[in-house]
Amino acid sequence: MKLIHLSDLHLGKRVNEFSMIEDQEYILKKILEIIDEEQPDAVLIAGDVYDRSVPSAEAVSLLDDFLVSLAGRDLEVFLVSGNHDSAERLAFGGRIMDSSGIHIAPVFDGKIRTVTLNGRGGGDADVNIHMLPFIKPASVRRFYPDEEIVTYTDAVRCAIEGTFGADRSGLPGGVNIIVSHQFVTGASRSDSEEVSVGGTDNIDASVFEGFDYVALGHIHGPQDIGGTDGAPRIRYCGTPLKYSFSEAAHEKSVTIVETGEGVDGGRQNIAVRTVPLIPMRDMKEIKGTYDDLTLRSYYEGTSLQDDYLHVILTDEDDVPDAMAKLRTVYPYLMKLDYDNTRTRHTSVIEGADAAEQKSPGQLFADFFEEQNGKPMTEEQAAAVQDMIEKIWEDEA
Repeated sequence: MKLIHLSDLHLGKRVNEFSMIEDQEYILKKILEIIDEEQPDAVLIAGDVYDRSVPSAEAVSLLDDFLVSLAGRDLEVFLVSGNHDSAERLAFGGRIMDSSGIHIAPVFDGKIRTVTLNGRGGGDADVNIHMLPFIKPASVRRFYPDEEIVTYTDAVRCAIEGTFGADRSGLPGGVNIIVSHQFVTGASRSDSEEVSVGGTDNIDASVFEGFDYVALGHIHGPQDIGGTDGAPRIRYCGTPLKYSFSEAAHEKSVTIVETGEGVDGGRQNIAVRTVPLIPMRDMKEIKGTYDDLTLRSYYEGTSLQDDYLHVILTDEDDVPDAMAKLRTVYPYLMKLDYDNTRTRHTSVIEGADAAEQKSPGQLFADFFEEQNGKPMTEEQAAAVQDMIEKIWEDEA
């Protein structure tokens, strides 16, 4: 059986004040062309369908067109909500759409929804698609009041064990694939992703033990987290478009997952490959002096005038009205910075790169000391910790 794994469409997203709707419409058409060529049995969409919980009318219309196009083909669609989506809004009408082969995960109610695709041609095993939308500890705690659920790992483990048992004995026979939207520890992030303070949203890969393939969303760079024999294949397919200049070197793609006898891929005969996605406009960084970058010989014969650009000027003196002047040459210039003696000596707060490895309490303590020139007292630290715990307890 063949499946296509997508995620993080972020429909309606704006990057540096540029609307990406036109680019998203273009790339969705390219994805449909790949679907027509590959003829998959199902499409998995692992969350962050929209860029915000209340999407724009353009974004809703674009998703509607995409789902209608998918429903007109001989395949099933499985869609879960991500941290940018409103699970309630995305799930609206989901039970009606089931009959059209569009399966949308309902708002988490304590159990994970499963749909079974029967093996085709008599040779393939059944493929069970388990849909787990983005969840927080508070989302799960209300359904399992007797369980200690503090971390995101606790939440996902409890949701899985509450549905399939601690030993996964409740998993049906055949190939078991879970579609989810979480941050698995060890994945490499990009600047365009939402980061939780102190890395509180991290989950351990061990929670997915028992599944054959884990179709994840949330991380924008395509990457595998696991996949040795005897362990589940855990994969982020990445975004179909670049949404920050930290992704400029990414090679965006569609992930193709194949299961069944004769497929050479280790556990449950699962193989993964990718098909490249070429955007309407690429995202690039260029660097040099203003005079060099505005020379006709520099950009003529290239795609730079059609690409989204981050320009880094190396002039020692700031160029007056540089952004407006450069946009006469590069109309899709998104971002302008300088790299010169002045900027290289700009002071920065040390330790910013380690923010994810610190708890919220530790980060606040660092900030307090930076601002006041002395550490917090034990009483102040305890008061801050109490406030943090109350906020976590009240989070939706």
